[in-house]
Amino acid sequence: MNTRPILLAIGILLTMLSAAMVVPAIVDYSYDNINWQAFAISAFFTAFCGIALILTNQGGSKGENFNLKQAFLLTTLSWIALVAFAALPFINGEIKLSYTDAFFEAMSGLTTTGATVISGLDSVDKGTLLWRSILQWLGGIGIIVMAMAVLPMLKIGGMQLFRTESSDKSEKVLPRVAQVSAAISGIYVFLTIACAFVLYMTGMEKFDAICHAMTTIATAGFSTHDASIGYFNSPQIETAMIIFMIISGIPFVLYIQALRGKLSVLTNDIQVRWFIALLVFSVIVVTFWLMYDLDLSWRAAFRISSFNVISVTTTSGFVSADYTGWGTFPIVFMFLLCVVGGCTGSTTGGIKIFRFQVLYETAKTQLGQLVQPHGVFKAMFNGKPISETATSAVLSFVILFAFSFCVLAVLLSLTGLDYITSMSGSASAIANLGPGFGDIIGPNGNYQTFTDTAKWLMTAGMLIGRLEIFTVLILFSPHFWKS
Repeated sequence: MNTRPILLAIGILLTMLSAAMVVPAIVDYSYDNINWQAFAISAFFTAFCGIALILTNQGGSKGENFNLKQAFLLTTLSWIALVAFAALPFINGEIKLSYTDAFFEAMSGLTTTGATVISGLDSVDKGTLLWRSILQWLGGIGIIVMAMAVLPMLKIGGMQLFRTESSDKSEKVLPRVAQVSAAISGIYVFLTIACAFVLYMTGMEKFDAICHAMTTIATAGFSTHDASIGYFNSPQIETAMIIFMIISGIPFVLYIQALRGKLSVLTNDIQVRWFIALLVFSVIVVTFWLMYDLDLSWRAAFRISSFNVISVTTTSGFVSADYTGWGTFPIVFMFLLCVVGGCTGSTTGGIKIFRFQVLYETAKTQLGQLVQPHGVFKAMFNGKPISETATSAVLSFVILFAFSFCVLAVLLSLTGLDYITSMSGSASAIANLGPGFGDIIGPNGNYQTFTDTAKWLMTAGMLIGRLEIFTVLILFSPHFWKS
């Protein structure tokens, strides 16, 4: 396999990452914080390595197509390389994280997981706080482009149902990525600016509004305060974030179609309908539980239920209250919600709504054939028949998701973690949620006390979950490396 195009692409991405490091450097410099030097040094080193990769590999890639095998390898290697360099400011900066902690924090950022090992966020320098938000924002746009332009070509977990140009059967990936990413990027930037403006108007300071806008649109969860959104104690801010979390949980490709005059796609898409229905049902259920079990007024119950349930379902990971104290039912219920996740083509994590729809349609078809053996039944998605290949891919994905969750939970328990922490930590990593359940990694805790082994296991889980499992696991197949 020719790796020169892969190294060239990684070099370009590293150069872009180094440019992003300049922004927090400028912010820290403007606040007279010496930490700007850490970002400047990290940016220089990252740019040096990126430019070196570009110069040493660009000549050998001329006239060559980017085939599917190279796309598999690039998808995983680019994420790892970006995380490795994104961790540098955490090591060189004032907070002086170990490389394990820095890699964990960077991986959590770029995969939009939102798990953190940093305590005392309220006193951390502005540059570091902004860098965490930038990482999640960059990871969010990368995830959307990957989900809508790359994974359908690789036929990952039924993602071929989301081909943007199904008439093109070639293996050329880059042209399609360029077309899709250009349109999506514009929408992504617009929503971020709109979110920042609304959060500022509802009471956040400018810096907090910018940081939270980036992490909200990315459904990521990093905050500038230890208490997350609970720090602001504002119904207006929570309402604004709810709206933008829902917007970010809808497939971004639908916004492209809506801008082209097809506004009905936002209401007619079956995945969006299921997503909204799930949110409404879940909020109502938890609201009634809080009213009758904790004796809260319906206003108070609805407020804390709607924000935290929607945050968990979209795998955003923001919290406004400690939901681990609501009783056993809400914990189990919200645990299941984070595994389900949001829509495909959004920044959310989890298994995704569409895969459950495919499984439902397949099961309904099987039941129909049992009742009427001679009847003709066809599983459908958005009015189109689902191929057996897509059904098989979805079923395989769900099985691998469950298997990965179980293996990671067992491995975490071997590091000395208790049952609740191991289980919720595994789900949090694979579903890219962030906070878990229990006293250690619940809404009021973080991952700082985890052993280095547990943190590396968690980073692997975040990567596997974010890259849709198959993309990473296929690299361990001997058949993949055969010519």
